[in-house]
Amino acid sequence: MSNAALDEPRLVSETGQAQAVARIVEPALSDLGFRLVRVKVTGTNGCTVQIMAERPDGTMSVDDCEIVSRGVSPALDLDDPIGKAYHLEISSPGIDRPLVRVSDFERWDGYEARIEMRVPLGARKRFRGILRGVAENKTLIEIEDAPSEDERFVALPLSDLGEARLVLTDELIRESLKRGKALLRDGAPSDDDTELDEAEPETAPKSGTKPKKATKSNPKSGSAKAERGN
Repeated sequence: MSNAALDEPRLVSETGQAQAVARIVEPALSDLGFRLVRVKVTGTNGCTVQIMAERPDGTMSVDDCEIVSRGVSPALDLDDPIGKAYHLEISSPGIDRPLVRVSDFERWDGYEARIEMRVPLGARKRFRGILRGVAENKTLIEIEDAPSEDERFVALPLSDLGEARLVLTDELIRESLKRGKALLRDGAPSDDDTELDEAEPETAPKSGTKPKKATKSNPKSGSAKAERGN
């Protein structure tokens, strides 16, 4: 595993409490051999901190989620960015994953994505099309239903990216399965309960979008003793 892969910066960043959590957990994840994908803080179950992570090759097993949960909890307990009771949820990116690094756009070249720009391109902020490569810090997308050939290919500056994620299609599901099996052959960790059946692609979107995850309940950041007492 190269340090360059672990240290590749994200193109997007959080705000508020999620940003505070990200700043704490990102170096802890790197020390464990994982990369941060996204942090969300929601009102689910009172308060839930969702951390999406992965290995540099894009894999993330249930065991990995548990490793991350144990690894980042002490840092969150020490710095207490939430300041109240919360549930910690660690998950994989899933098949229709967010695209948060240049390497994500390169890895999934040829597949459909939804992209929202932080800074409008012309008068438009939202785009949907096939990823067609990255060059000069721009991702090229092909919009198949563009009104004219001149508008078919659009180069989007990645420095102005707001949010991007893959679109769940049968083609994407098949490719994700293929890559997962290849990684299994190479010895990468996986989980039997997350495999999809290639013979039934029509049922795959429902099961395929469910990320692998591990959860724990923190009565309050920094209150490990109270947690053990419950």
